[in-house]
Amino acid sequence: QVQLVESGGGLVQAGGSLRLSCAASGRTDLTHAMAWFCQAPGKEREFVAAVSGSGGNTAYADSVKGRFTISRDNAKNTVYLQMNSLKPEDTAVYYCAAAWTFSGRQIFTSRGQFHYWGQGTQVTVSS
Repeated sequence: QVQLVESGGGLVQAGGSLRLSCAASGRTDLTHAMAWFCQAPGKEREFVAAVSGSGGNTAYADSVKGRFTISRDNAKNTVYLQMNSLKPEDTAVYYCAAAWTFSGRQIFTSRGQFHYWGQGTQVTVSS
């Protein structure tokens, strides 16, 4: 079992920045690929960014490429999402997800591939 707790959400003006954190606890001795998803009101939860267990491989949704950066600190069991140049359309609840994997290089980007989810943190971008 892995428990995930997100933090760092809030209200920011368009063009501003936020840094989300996801702290993992439990079986962090096992390798987990990690990702961030977001869900806006009335919409399905969608992929934002992913990072491999080693941190060496990353992937992004087209809508956030060049603006968001995912990273991880395995010593702290924490994954980050640096969000720059925020837009009103980025407004959503952001969820952290973890997927157990044999490989430290593997990335997952589909919701169904993830075993563990956090409770989410609200990000609101005003225009």
